[in-house]
Amino acid sequence: MPASRFSNLAAGWRGVCLVAITYIYFLIFAQFAFLNRLNQIGIAGAHLQQIMATMASGGIALSLLATLRAFEPWPRLRLQISYIICGAAAALTVLPLNLPGSIALSFLVGSGLGMLTVTLVSNLQLWIGPKHGLWKIGAGTGIGYFVCNLPALFTATPNTQSVTAALLCLGGIFAASKTLPPDASCDEGVHRRELSFGVVLAAFTALIWLDSAAFFIIQNTPSLKAGTWQGTFHLRANGIIHLTSALASAFLLRRRGLSVVLGLAVLALSFACLLLHQPGQVLLASLLYPTGVSLYSVALVAYPLFLAPSTSPHQRTFRVGMIYAVAGWFGSAMGIGMAQHLRQVPIPFVVLAAVLILGPAFIPYVRHYWRETTLVGAALAVALCIYLASSASGRKSQPTLTAEERGRQVYIAEGCINCHSQYVRPGSPDVLMWGPAGAIEDLRSQHPPLIGNRRQGPDLTQVGGRRSSLWLKAHFFNPREVSHASFMPSYGYLFNDSTRGDDLVHYLGSLKSPQYAEHITVEQRWQPAESEIAAGSPKEGAHLYMEYCATCHEPGGLTRSEWKSHFTRLPPDLQAGPWLHLTASDPSTRRILRLAQIIKFGIPGTDMPGHEYLSDKQVVSISLWLNQSIVLHQRVANIENRSGEDR
Repeated sequence: MPASRFSNLAAGWRGVCLVAITYIYFLIFAQFAFLNRLNQIGIAGAHLQQIMATMASGGIALSLLATLRAFEPWPRLRLQISYIICGAAAALTVLPLNLPGSIALSFLVGSGLGMLTVTLVSNLQLWIGPKHGLWKIGAGTGIGYFVCNLPALFTATPNTQSVTAALLCLGGIFAASKTLPPDASCDEGVHRRELSFGVVLAAFTALIWLDSAAFFIIQNTPSLKAGTWQGTFHLRANGIIHLTSALASAFLLRRRGLSVVLGLAVLALSFACLLLHQPGQVLLASLLYPTGVSLYSVALVAYPLFLAPSTSPHQRTFRVGMIYAVAGWFGSAMGIGMAQHLRQVPIPFVVLAAVLILGPAFIPYVRHYWRETTLVGAALAVALCIYLASSASGRKSQPTLTAEERGRQVYIAEGCINCHSQYVRPGSPDVLMWGPAGAIEDLRSQHPPLIGNRRQGPDLTQVGGRRSSLWLKAHFFNPREVSHASFMPSYGYLFNDSTRGDDLVHYLGSLKSPQYAEHITVEQRWQPAESEIAAGSPKEGAHLYMEYCATCHEPGGLTRSEWKSHFTRLPPDLQAGPWLHLTASDPSTRRILRLAQIIKFGIPGTDMPGHEYLSDKQVVSISLWLNQSIVLHQRVANIENRSGEDR
């Protein structure tokens, strides 16, 4: 590569970084981390819609305000301020939130993004340079999508994603701090064909509408999510497809123009939306969807400066504001709304969007590019045949999934495998703690296997034998209240307006092998070592009791109060009197050992869970303290009986 060309490409590295950072912030934080954070605090339904409407309102308002002449001066300062707003919103998301605070943050996110996108795209030449601008935009867009699909970032916790977004905004402030010398010429030789602004605005609106609807459907349909961006392989494949398609978009924009790219993007997204009607075709949809998204995403950034007819700076800024306000925010809101209410993209709408874009944008090329047109037509015919065949097959046989099967899909879609294994290692302490090991043949027969390679939470192979349905449900709503020191987030939103939560409980309840009944006898033979009994402390036991047991066994316990009507038998108040036929007349050692067994393994067939993760010393300490309570209660009862006899 000649030194001058390399110098032109390298000169715009700041612009490449700014485009990539903006896409990563929008995709990872605004579309994932912020929404998942809201789910953690139980915001859903009408409140979630209110928050999203506030974000869209902020985005539309600032996108339009940024077009005013009063906002045009000092683009570098405006861009840095925009990154400060966006970074602050991401950082504040990590703090404790409530509904009013979430609404305020959503407006901050929307307004920051609105100002950021309009300022950056309107003045992109200041950072990306006039030469090879399309390649730089393609690289920035592709890198942004590629980074978003890195498994470590995509599957990270909402707090980690939020902090990452905030740090990237700091990088954006640095990258925007220096601009390139202005140049009147922009990518000379780029294939330009004048399309009316109305056609371009309508085309981008339709594309973003289709994109947002498909995204929402995939994100909220476990089977589709599992086949598109669930798992390391899918994520890495998506990242490569995005990067490749973004670079291809830059090439096509330069050689064939905007019309061809818009036409190919709408074809890819249209057939992806059609294929989503058939879960069996999710693999093909997972290839077409990222391709279409990256194709139009590059054009969305490049159009105002490099593809549109030359205009004054103010007119260019006005067009950018209209595109991002109407196509970006309004189109996205309408697409999500359609998906929420219909759970699919209607075929007539897909056809309308395709005709809207292909008509004015693509048909004039038929005469000049008949070979390309023939190829696209053939691809269209093949894809249509695949869709019709899938539809016919789907109508012939649509198996009805059981609650357990649907729950397994929820388990996969929510990423439970990232923290929980389903594999008891034979001949290890796993067997006593989690239950009997299963046959390796059974694991291999699963589609997909859910063995897992991490154990940040307990193994779930035999969880149906160790936990009741009520315990599982209460744990999903408030993990730290039911299981002290748990760092699992709340999944209460799964029970809002759907059966997903109950289906997941059904699935987990089914995880119990026939050998578990035999394993119960092993648990009943377990005894803590004498050294652990000697090391136990009733004082420590009182503290542990309040952390692990009081939520169910104290009259004012939170779990006891909230789920009172759901218990098969209300947990006894352990300090109020005799229970489980253990009284002061029983030998002290027998009582302590029996209490330890109950604390460690629970009572099968009831809502009493085990505390397998506690050490033997901790289990013994709680047993010693409860034993003291039994003895104390019996002494009080004896005194009262004597007093009654004396009277």
